[in-house]
Amino acid sequence: MPSLPKSPPSPDTTKRSSGPFRIDPERHSRLLLQSEGPETTRRQLIRSLIRIVSLVLLDFGAYAVLRYGIRLLRDDGLLGAQVASQVYAVFPLGTLKGAQFIAAVTIGLFIFGAYQRGDARRDPARLARGVLFGATLTLWSNLWVNPPLLVIGQGLIASAIVWSALAIGRLLFEYLIQLIFHTSPETEPLVFVGDRSDHDATWVHNTLVGRTKNRRTEWVDLPVEPGGRPEPIEKTIERIHQALKSARAHSMVLCGDLPKPAFEAIVETASSAGIRVLTIARVSGVVQRRTGFVWYNGAPFIELTVPGFIGWQQMAKRLLDFTLATAGTIVLSPLFALIAVAIKLDSPGPIFFRQERVGYAGRVFRVWKFRTMRTTAEQEKAQLAHLNVTGDQRLFKIPRDPRVTRVGTFLRRYSLDEFPQFFNVITGEMSLVGPRPFFPNDLRGYLDHHFARLGAKPGITGLWQVKGRSDVTDFEEVVRLDREYLDRWSLGLDLLILLQTIPVVIRGRGAY
Repeated sequence: MPSLPKSPPSPDTTKRSSGPFRIDPERHSRLLLQSEGPETTRRQLIRSLIRIVSLVLLDFGAYAVLRYGIRLLRDDGLLGAQVASQVYAVFPLGTLKGAQFIAAVTIGLFIFGAYQRGDARRDPARLARGVLFGATLTLWSNLWVNPPLLVIGQGLIASAIVWSALAIGRLLFEYLIQLIFHTSPETEPLVFVGDRSDHDATWVHNTLVGRTKNRRTEWVDLPVEPGGRPEPIEKTIERIHQALKSARAHSMVLCGDLPKPAFEAIVETASSAGIRVLTIARVSGVVQRRTGFVWYNGAPFIELTVPGFIGWQQMAKRLLDFTLATAGTIVLSPLFALIAVAIKLDSPGPIFFRQERVGYAGRVFRVWKFRTMRTTAEQEKAQLAHLNVTGDQRLFKIPRDPRVTRVGTFLRRYSLDEFPQFFNVITGEMSLVGPRPFFPNDLRGYLDHHFARLGAKPGITGLWQVKGRSDVTDFEEVVRLDREYLDRWSLGLDLLILLQTIPVVIRGRGAY
């Protein structure tokens, strides 16, 4: 049987220090697709960076050409003194304020989404709002020296001309790319999933392929037959995985009226694997998932988005994790030294405890903790299983566990034993906030909806921490909290959970 995929993922048995770990073959397709999530996210991030850098350079170039043209007309009198005076009335010296103006416009374009993927970069309203924002930031100081109506009029006219320059620049860029390479700057492979004979699916496919000749597409045909027996979900996911791999795609389009179980399984698995999911017909049945209407290459879609898996957002989360974990390690290093001395004086054994856990995309890693138990704790676990208050081996919790040392009791009460996980965060194996890390053996009993937890790096803290810690004794409740975090993710939510963790830890409630 196949093993838990590691990096690089493989369907063969993976050897580890504790021996091979095996899962049911019917789970393998789902887990293998999720295991490729990091690579998918990396490709998305690269495409996003290329798109953003290209558009920013294009906007700067269009603005530079506009300023040069204004100087020729206004300062050099290229078309005569009368034209120069008219241009001067609209663009007196200092109106566009050089790099300051375009920098403010660029910020405005970012804020109003003119650098997003899809057709957002061509949206005239987004461009207009971004330009007006930039003009307001830079031209308001003129109100102190000139009549307000004059300044407002000059600002509106200047914004309209700058907006025209940026819009024309972007349209010309796309036209030249299509003329030279017969493709769009944002052409990407797509996988269509659903009934190929569906009219809407055929129209959307032809619309996307017709706009760009070199677009690569794959079909996973799922014909809907009245009264027919649907294909097993795991088989469908396996076919989708092969199509995505063949096309090197990280976006899929769901077509037609798929059966509800298949629809939900495909959306959840693909989203947690970093795959962008678009649908043209149906969004019902997917609970707690953010949806949005988007235009993509001239065709309308509903995007089913789990926000935590978009490349640039993961980059921002990683930057926050690395910065705070590094700062925390430096600031708390004297406390770490005191804890290390206390552990050594209290009981024989190492200072740190390392244990295998399953993390992002099913990858196994070793978590760092301060040792809080006797060195024979693992051998004693089976003898104490009857004291487990949860009745579930996946949540092994024993109040007043006899294996815990005196110093360990104190460390656990205030979660001080978790601080060495800052090292896991710095190395990228964990996040400050995320789903609860679990043991490799737990994967054997996973149901379909449990696999969503593999869609993000495990966290030192999370919703489970701020809503009860060890008092949460139902594994399904832990899963529910983890999935709620994944569906609601934002940097603001991470910061809120970190702030809420502080009083929970200080009170020491629910920890043992």
